[in-house]
Amino acid sequence: VQLQASGGGLVQAGGSLRLSCAASRNIISINSMAWYRQAPRKEREMVARIFSLGRTDYADSVKGRFTISRDIALNTVDLHMNSLKPEDTAVYYCNADVGTIDYWGQGTQVTVSS
Repeated sequence: VQLQASGGGLVQAGGSLRLSCAASRNIISINSMAWYRQAPRKEREMVARIFSLGRTDYADSVKGRFTISRDIALNTVDLHMNSLKPEDTAVYYCNADVGTIDYWGQGTQVTVSS
């Protein structure tokens, strides 16, 4: 699976951004797709995940602010980020879990200024 992420950038605190991940295959056939992030000097962490049947899961730190969604026809998974905080600054990665292996897209930088 090839994953192409887009949509990062610089935004002020309180602002919004939308990240998009385009997959090279039918996302319904993928166990789950997720967004992870990695801040400087920190480990990569799961931000939001959407499973093949549509169930979603979020990190506690983003609940109520971020929403993961998908477009099955376009094979894309988006991360809608609202009320952004400086601590959301990180490189964000798209992930596809096909059960036996994880695939990763290239990272996209999100920077939130205070």
